[in-house]
Amino acid sequence: MQNNISNQRGLAPSQPKFSVFMSQDNIKNLVQQSVGKNAQRFTAAIISAVSTTPALKECTQGSILSGALLGEALGLHPSPQLGQYYLVPFKKKDKQGNVVEVNAQFVLGAKGYKQLAMRSGEYLDIDVLEIKEGEYKGRDRKSGKQLFEFIENDEERETKPTIGYMAYFELLNGFRKVIYWTKGKMLKHADTYAQAFDASKYEDFINGRIPKGELWKYSSFWYKNFDEMAFKTLIRHLLSQWGILSIEMQEALAKDEAIFNDSGEASFVEYDDAPSMYDGQASDTTVTDATTVIPEGAEEEQFDFFSAGGAQ
Repeated sequence: MQNNISNQRGLAPSQPKFSVFMSQDNIKNLVQQSVGKNAQRFTAAIISAVSTTPALKECTQGSILSGALLGEALGLHPSPQLGQYYLVPFKKKDKQGNVVEVNAQFVLGAKGYKQLAMRSGEYLDIDVLEIKEGEYKGRDRKSGKQLFEFIENDEERETKPTIGYMAYFELLNGFRKVIYWTKGKMLKHADTYAQAFDASKYEDFINGRIPKGELWKYSSFWYKNFDEMAFKTLIRHLLSQWGILSIEMQEALAKDEAIFNDSGEASFVEYDDAPSMYDGQASDTTVTDATTVIPEGAEEEQFDFFSAGGAQ
């Protein structure tokens, strides 16, 4: 691939349309070997996902395929509307601001984590949701557990400001775990671990006080859809610390936020609150706001993936 990719969105001149790429004999054979009898369904699904996410057309097509094959191996669907996982265009720039490479990043969504947990057969229930003003009632004096009283009227509830986030699960054996973070704690978390996010600028961004000419600086997912990022952060933290992890779930935790190059090689990220297999090192994106291992002297830029499918 050429070292200088145009900053302008659109199909790289050296690449065919993605549907043409997928119809090549060597690619069809690779998909058949990897996916088997589901090859036709897989091909149709990934072509559809790419067509509904125009920014993906900038990515090397091999990196898109590699990310999609990982999603298929986990039994997840690539549709942005389903929100199980996303393929995110990830621009890498040199110090002069020139784009040197655009590859696909594999990003698990909160719904993907819930899907994998329920599929393990160990969970009776699992969910993550926002907590509205007036719903948090403090802690039980004896157990120390958080107490909540939810507003029953949905229309009334939607008018209330979000003050925090709660994630919980219940196992078939009766074990239950609930965790709650205030919105302030979540903002501090994002500010600490997401290098592209500045909590002091968040209110200005959501209230439209950022000049249009400077919006390109606010590319972090935390600006674009704070609630969705908070959902994923909390449910990933919940599962990695207290959940029963199937082999499939362990693979998902290990490969979430992987950046694929055109040859299918992945750069992996490590998380601050992941199991010991990650050596406890902190980074930047989604339980944090992950950052990849990239060559020295390069800079990265992430695109908003929520606008393509409206993940809820």
